[in-house]
Amino acid sequence: MVEPWFEGKVVAVTGAGDGIGRAVSLLFARRAAKVVVSDIDPAAAEATARAIRGEGGTAESLRVDVTVDDDVAALVACARDSFGGLDCAFNNAGIVIPDDNLWTEEGSAKLLDVNLHGVMRCIRHEVPALLERGGGSIVNTASLAGFIASRTGPQPAYTASKHAVIGLTKTAALQYARQNIRVNALCPGTTRTPMVEAVASQSDEIRSMLENHSPMGRMATPEEMAEAAIWLASDKASYVNGHALVVDGGALAE
Repeated sequence: MVEPWFEGKVVAVTGAGDGIGRAVSLLFARRAAKVVVSDIDPAAAEATARAIRGEGGTAESLRVDVTVDDDVAALVACARDSFGGLDCAFNNAGIVIPDDNLWTEEGSAKLLDVNLHGVMRCIRHEVPALLERGGGSIVNTASLAGFIASRTGPQPAYTASKHAVIGLTKTAALQYARQNIRVNALCPGTTRTPMVEAVASQSDEIRSMLENHSPMGRMATPEEMAEAAIWLASDKASYVNGHALVVDGGALAE
């Protein structure tokens, strides 16, 4: 059943090929949005768009590498050309790197270019399009790692990038508040995505640690994250701005 939260609205999603990005794209469509689905893997992006169309929704897909400014510009252009504009964006693309615990500048540079500068590029191109429609909303994917670090499996670059995304979110929220643009961050706890599963598969010890990171004793599902992201993006959260919403099953409370 379609819930028309986003009737007549156009949404762009990065990192939409799997995990949280895919779940969010599907839920946007189920709530009546027209969705521009993007991912660095064009086949994965098209698979998500095809799933949306299979449910009777409306979607276009394209390859977007958020480290390439022209790709991000093309994402916004696709929203304009295909659907007439842009009302909302979910800036979700992000990576982890295997050698993050080695504190190397080379690995950190790539991660920061995706996780931090990628969000900056998206905001820079999205804001003018949102203003053309009289405002809108942006949700950036940060992380529980935007608040705390882990004593096991340290990820200095990833943790720094997600702290930075929260700071970026607050800055943009203040800058554009009087122009009717809200900017918030979703901060997922451990979620059962392909990226997390790849980490969990390294050993039984790591899997157990991830499963028990939350007091609830399980990982979240992408669909649980999607519900939170969609609420932040929607008019139901019309007075929520500059907020970093932690969805972690209580982990931060420990």
